[in-house]
Amino acid sequence: MYTHAGNNRIIRTRDIIGIFDMDTATMAMPTRDYLRAAERDGRMINIKEEIPKSFIVTAGKDGRDTVYVSQISTSALVGRVDSVISE
Repeated sequence: MYTHAGNNRIIRTRDIIGIFDMDTATMAMPTRDYLRAAERDGRMINIKEEIPKSFIVTAGKDGRDTVYVSQISTSALVGRVDSVISE
């Protein structure tokens, strides 16, 4: 099953490790360091056209995680994942 993450990007639901609010999660220095490292290593994919509201961490086939930055709110993304899982 897949979840729409914004801007016609779909993510395999079983690969999602976590969905995080950009405003609250980035208050902690370790999270900011993690996001900087993901961007530096080419593991960050921006799928936003507007101000980012959330980021989704997924497990990759190669054992490396990928971070998707989205303009969709965390609650909307969680709702989408929940609806996919309940189907």
